[in-house]
Amino acid sequence: MQLRRLERQPQIFGEAGSFTPSEIHTIEAIGYEGGVLMSELAARLDVTKGAVTQLIARLEAKAAVTRSPHPYDSRAIVISLTEKGKEAYRAHEEVHVQFYDELRILLSKQEIEIFENCIEKLNDFLGSKP
Repeated sequence: MQLRRLERQPQIFGEAGSFTPSEIHTIEAIGYEGGVLMSELAARLDVTKGAVTQLIARLEAKAAVTRSPHPYDSRAIVISLTEKGKEAYRAHEEVHVQFYDELRILLSKQEIEIFENCIEKLNDFLGSKP
């Protein structure tokens, strides 16, 4: 229940402002450099193209991403981060760094290894589910 609550809870990411976990993970999947095709983004996030379209619409409304036509394929759309999106990306990366810094303070090296091993096994387990 706590994870579900956290998944819906928006957070502030630097000067870029507030983003939900699904929005910030979409920004992360787009990547800091260059752009990504809408279909490739759906594959990276393991969601439908329709879900990605909705996420991108929300991120466009927040001025975090832009859509542009593919230079060679008129059917394809390229998604890129705006300066605001790049700021959110950097702030999100900093959240990860701070998280691991705090873990290093709270846990021993052996406990961190166990934690990372458990997370890897959980990811593998969840990835094998339909």
